Amino acid sequence: MLIHPMPDPVAFHVGPVAVHWYGLMYVLAFALFIALGRVRIRQPHIAAQGWKNEDLDDMLFYGMLGVVLGGRLGELIFYRPEWFQTPLEIFKVWHGGMSFHGGFLGVLIAMWFWSRKAGRNLLDVYDFIAPMVPLGYACGRLGNFINAELPGRVTDATLPWAMIWPNVDALPRHPSPVYQMLVDGLLVFAILWPFARHARPRLAVGAMYTLLYGCARFFTEYFRTPDWETTVLGLPITSGQVLSLPMILAAVAMLVWSYRRNTYGTAPVTV
Repeated sequence: MLIHPMPDPVAFHVGPVAVHWYGLMYVLAFALFIALGRVRIRQPHIAAQGWKNEDLDDMLFYGMLGVVLGGRLGELIFYRPEWFQTPLEIFKVWHGGMSFHGGFLGVLIAMWFWSRKAGRNLLDVYDFIAPMVPLGYACGRLGNFINAELPGRVTDATLPWAMIWPNVDALPRHPSPVYQMLVDGLLVFAILWPFARHARPRLAVGAMYTLLYGCARFFTEYFRTPDWETTVLGLPITSGQVLSLPMILAAVAMLVWSYRRNTYGTAPVTV
């Protein structure tokens, strides 16, 4: 049976400043966003929309604000209401605690502001950035694992990759951040990137990401110790599943709308 290595969350120091692994994972996520964006801009159907590297660089600033502010506020509202009693904890982002669903909403809002500034159709912006998101998400989950956060549910000790988390207890558990990195991040990317390489109706790519992530997260939540749990139709459902269900339903509706409209984003129209 494996034992979580419990690495030092501080990667290195620069003078008196401690650089945390969790923060480095976000730097890596943003770097991957830029690198993938450069590739995406060269795809013919994206180039036809007039995207430039300068757009990508400008968009990243808005996206970073959306991820950090939305992710932290989502963590506060959805999972950590006790932080209202200790407000300074909200700003300690190196401790982890970034809600994906909050960050997702934060990015959507940030992209709305950017699309207004850039004079672009908001739906085209969503379609453009969606394939660059899953690898960044995977980086975040790797950061959670390094920080020994989000322990999995107790499992059978005979599972080859069952893992003891010394900061929790001595029971064998699923390494749920690794599952979410592989399924919610890498697998979703492996499906979405080829889908997005070809021209699709407006909003189809953004909707497909929303659907893939919602389904993947709903599945991997079965292996993660829930922050809170409730019952729907007599069945237990976790906090992550509660937040993912609206994503799945909205994504199906968006895909139907997209393919019925069958319009392609070739003009930078503001919405």
